[in-house]
Order: sequence, then structure tokens, then C-alpha cells
Amino acid sequence: AYNTIYEYAKKAKSIGLKYIAMTDHGPKMAGGPHLYHFQNLGCLPKKIFGVRLLKGVEANIVDENGNLDLSDSDLKNLDIVIASFHQNLGYDGSDKDKNTKTLIRVIRNKYVKIIGHPGNPQFPIDKEAIIEECKKNGIFIEINNSSFAGIVRKGSYEHCLELATLAKKANLKVVFGSDAHCIDSLGNFKNSIKVALEAGLKSDDIINTSVKLVEKELLSPNA
Repeated sequence: AYNTIYEYAKKAKSIGLKYIAMTDHGPKMAGGPHLYHFQNLGCLPKKIFGVRLLKGVEANIVDENGNLDLSDSDLKNLDIVIASFHQNLGYDGSDKDKNTKTLIRVIRNKYVKIIGHPGNPQFPIDKEAIIEECKKNGIFIEINNSSFAGIVRKGSYEHCLELATLAKKANLKVVFGSDAHCIDSLGNFKNSIKVALEAGLKSDDIINTSVKLVEKELLSPNA
């Protein structure tokens, strides 16, 4: 949001990161990049300052059919696709049953790899059903570090803890997300680590603890 991708890559190198994922919000989000931004990501090199760049999107779920704000023809060209519920996009997220059915449809989208901040209490879900569906489809849930800062998605901690605990029980790996809107937050997983430890997760349960796990579990065929 507030730094260039080259600044992110330079920061990533300085703190020892091997990969960074650039997943700006989809175009339906106020202030989100235009569609052309995502269609033109191929112009970027695979590595910047020696750091592998994953070109992706945090797509917005726009209706109860599980549609996203990028078409499948655009999603298939990206390295990584996160799909998330967000407010003020015309989707009423108050109904738990509807949210669960919607998210299951999203999970079945073959281009989606991660469900972003599913512990958001503003969009209640049947957590067991979602974890089960993720497991069936090879989809991972994100533990978003910014969800615990008290600024957005307030009240997420207990929901994220429950999801992480269910994921551990189901042998479903999770992904940490720094949600770094500026380089100072890049690689900061302090709050996510707290949730993971309380849920009994080990390093092998968290995909982005190693290059090997990222390459094995997360990367799309296009990466």
C-alpha cells in the first residue's frame, strides 16, 4: 500500500526472507488496483534483489455464489490467489449458514489456494465445515497477523485460535500472513505465532516457515 515492490524486496532481503507474496486487494476494494495491474504482473521479474516474488491477489468474495472480483482467466495467470470476505462490497456477511455455503463454493475454485483471515467475527462461519472442506480441496487458511492489532477485524483472536486448533486436529497446514501494508510490518508474525503456539502448531504445520514447504504446498503450477 505505501511502498513499492522493490522496497519490499529490498527489505525482505535485509531480514533474510527468501520469498515474498504481493497480493494487493482485488479491484472491487476501494483504493484497490485496476484490473490491468493484475493482468500486467507478468512484466515483473521472478526475483528482485535475489528474493523470489510471488505475483498474486487477495481477491474479494463479491456474492453468495462465491464469485470473486477477478475472472478465472485472470486468476489462472497468478502465482498465488487468496480469497477473503471484506465489508462494504455489497455482500451481507451477517448470516453464518450463508457465509459457510459461500466460502465452500470459494474453496472449490481451483485457482484459490488460501482463505484470507477466516477468523473475522464480522463474517461468522461453521469452522469445522470450512476446515473439512479446505482439507478435501488442498486449500489453506491464513492466520493474519494484523487481525490481532485491534484496528481491523476486532475480536478475531478466539476465532483464529479455534480455526488453528481445528486445522491441527485435521492435519491441515496453515499460512501466516503479515498483511504488511508497509515495509515495517514485513515478516512480522508475532501475533500469529502466539495463536499457533496456543493451538499446539509446530513449524511443520505452518507452510511459510520453510522454502521447502512453500514450494511443495503453496505454489501454483505457474509459479
